[in-house]
Amino acid sequence: MFPIRFIRSYSTGRTREIIKFYYDFKSPFSYLALEPALQLEKDYPVQIRFIPWRFRAEETFGGTVEQRDKRNWDKIRYGYSECRRFANERGLIIRGPQRIFDSSMSLIAGLYADKNQFFDPFASRTFELFFKRQLNIENIDEIIKLLYETSKKDQTPEEFSQDFQNYLNNQGQQDYLNAEKEAEQDHVFGVPMFIIRDEPFWGLTSVASVKIFSS
Repeated sequence: MFPIRFIRSYSTGRTREIIKFYYDFKSPFSYLALEPALQLEKDYPVQIRFIPWRFRAEETFGGTVEQRDKRNWDKIRYGYSECRRFANERGLIIRGPQRIFDSSMSLIAGLYADKNQFFDPFASRTFELFFKRQLNIENIDEIIKLLYETSKKDQTPEEFSQDFQNYLNNQGQQDYLNAEKEAEQDHVFGVPMFIIRDEPFWGLTSVASVKIFSS
């Protein structure tokens, strides 16, 4: 979908390398990787391309909440305790979701925000509220409200809502499908994952590896 690996930055005259960043709004490690990913664009001649990938919690952790065994619950508890250690250092709050959420609609909202050039504030606020348990990412009214609050507000709320719902039910479905196909081609198996020069870097510590590649 994006065959060109490099773009020209007219503001600096330097070639900016495109780095793919796969994420999911229900992934706490994606939340922790977002700010460092955004900082990469400020520190290096790169452009981050944000691509949604729905984390398959059921596949990773042994089925539904009711089906999980003790071993899978131990993995989940450890993962969140690890996240909180990093989060506490940065003053972030991460509370584990009380059920398994389908993040598909919120990820299409992320694509919409990206197309309209307000992905950064929308993503930051979505992660923050979701992990404070103050946002239901399956509720379209809450998603539209958050989209509008973080947008440029160059439409009325009613026009904005209609525009997003039209995207959600039409082009957004195709864009989301394209993202899934691209993730399959990139052999994505989890998030956060960076792809740079066809090399995958997975997990929170992947940011450090990307910095080395970008230097």
